[in-house]
Amino acid sequence: MLFIEDDDAIRVALRMALEDEGYEVVEAHDGASGLVQFGQHRPDAVLLDLRLPDLSGFEVCKAIRATSTVPIIMVTAQTEAADMVAGLEAGADDYITKPVVPKVLSARIAAVLRRVSYSPPVDEGHSDILQFGDLELRREQGVVLKGGVELSLTRTEFRMLCEFAAHADAVLSRDQLLELVWGYEYLGDSRLVDAHVRRLRLKVEDSPDDPQRIVTVRGLGYRLMSQ
Repeated sequence: MLFIEDDDAIRVALRMALEDEGYEVVEAHDGASGLVQFGQHRPDAVLLDLRLPDLSGFEVCKAIRATSTVPIIMVTAQTEAADMVAGLEAGADDYITKPVVPKVLSARIAAVLRRVSYSPPVDEGHSDILQFGDLELRREQGVVLKGGVELSLTRTEFRMLCEFAAHADAVLSRDQLLELVWGYEYLGDSRLVDAHVRRLRLKVEDSPDDPQRIVTVRGLGYRLMSQ
């Protein structure tokens, strides 16, 4: 795991806590060195502070996302709600607020790593390939095509789309999506869902501001339209 954090006390304390949980941790004190470490070590997950002294956490997140779908958990202050949403939309998979509780952090990391090895549900006797208009989902291959062109989805976006496809035309509430996609019941935040739906729409919709495939059902949640 790569931990990018400029506060030495926080970085060392959390590294020790994570090592006690069995994780191997590589540290970086700023964005530039974090990207170097990422290139050298190719970690299984990245823990990323948003407030860094050189590159912002947003820039680091976008740089990593340009080449990798590695799970990214960002660290933000309780008062930085807007930054949290912006970080998710920059490509982060999850977030955790300061002060960080090590046991909660460990649970979040375990959840994102489970998503890495996620196998989408495939019904016996049914095709692995699902078609929704010009959107084609090849679940076992982990591939999504739009108009024949492969889309670049993060693991979390792919898992979310698989869950929508498995429940096509049914409304999924935010709480259901938190449990299905992130594995959270009470640890999650509905803003996590909304930010990922917005990101997914940018990739699968012709007009993300007027979505026709993943629609909002006011007061209830979201629905993937099969037709």
